[in-house]
Amino acid sequence: MENEKFKNAIFLTGGIGTGKSTVASLLKLYGYKIIDADKISKKIFEEKKDKIKEIFGTDNRKKLRKIVFNDKEKLKILEDLILPVLELAKKHEKDGVIYFVDLPLFFEKQNYPEFDKVLVVYTPKDFQIKRVIKRDKVDEKGALSIINNQMNIEEKKKKADFVIENSKDLKYLQKEIEKFLNMI
Repeated sequence: MENEKFKNAIFLTGGIGTGKSTVASLLKLYGYKIIDADKISKKIFEEKKDKIKEIFGTDNRKKLRKIVFNDKEKLKILEDLILPVLELAKKHEKDGVIYFVDLPLFFEKQNYPEFDKVLVVYTPKDFQIKRVIKRDKVDEKGALSIINNQMNIEEKKKKADFVIENSKDLKYLQKEIEKFLNMI
């Protein structure tokens, strides 16, 4: 499977506050399968806490983040343990239909060369800031701290194969999704 591409997969990514989760929900309503990496990793993390503690010396998420943050090898070990994206993708490939892999930090991680189609949910940075302030109940400085911890949304937009614009209302977003679905 080394370097084999998943031809039916489209990675779904964006930045915090861009509306990626809303797009994923709408894609589900259109009947598409979504591999939700965050949801899966949280569930598996709970199931494999003992193994994680055995390997890393802790099962505390904050301590674990510090351990793997600057060590790509340890991060890969952890991700392989709690994030079975490749196994799930192999199952979906057999269906022969388009599916989406929802992973917020796709570009930042660069761990998945098997996937070559990327959809970015885009919203300008000032919209991101407003949404993060409202959603996370933080001030502008706090919102910027979170946003600046990720790759700039303009960079993600440039690297994307597809872009869904999410800078207006839900009706506009739905039209953007329909436009995208007609393209693929």
